[in-house]
Amino acid sequence: MPIKIKELPASERPYEKMEMYGAEKLSNSELLAIIIKSGTKEKTSVQIAQEILSQGMDSKEQNLKFLQDITIRELTSIKGIGKVKAIQLKAVCELAKRMSIPINNTIVIRTPEDIAEILMEELRFEKREIIKLVLLNSKNIIIKMKNISIGGVNKACIDIKDILKEAINLGAPKIILIHNHPSGDSTPSNEDILTTKNIIEITKILGIQLLDHIVIGDGNFTSIFRKIFLQS
Repeated sequence: MPIKIKELPASERPYEKMEMYGAEKLSNSELLAIIIKSGTKEKTSVQIAQEILSQGMDSKEQNLKFLQDITIRELTSIKGIGKVKAIQLKAVCELAKRMSIPINNTIVIRTPEDIAEILMEELRFEKREIIKLVLLNSKNIIIKMKNISIGGVNKACIDIKDILKEAINLGAPKIILIHNHPSGDSTPSNEDILTTKNIIEITKILGIQLLDHIVIGDGNFTSIFRKIFLQS
């Protein structure tokens, strides 16, 4: 019969340990155990948490990325995780994802790294290709960010009319395009590069400047502008 959490010394119980030492001192399984809250007759909440974490053991890097992708059905297949707990876990994952996006009305974009850093954690986990439009004022301060296309695993279509409409409506003189590659490889395709060149020419006619087109991978990114201009 497994030892119960309440039978452990206070310094080893997840709740008390966090209160005494802070969240950063807890292991991944202890943090998950706090969200799970209670165990079963056979397993403690920490043991259930360890079972959840074991689902990501097949990845080359032992990290928590798999929690973004694991489904509610997969979670509820683990004994001790009901529908409510599974939904709570997914909600926490979504909050963590959103917390990684800085909320600031005066974000200035100076380099491709600046915009890649803002959107990396949001897009690197996406299983669909998403195209985002970032609109900026003359001082390179972000006015608005918007999804303009959501596709499948391999492709999302860029509609230049949608890009121009947003920029004209907001009077944005500068724009940046960002899209992710669900494969995790940020190398732009020939189509990505050709589309970028076409948009540069069309926006130039209307006095709108395309500052860059960024491709986001899993922890990596590529500036298509750098690629175009280095090759030319």
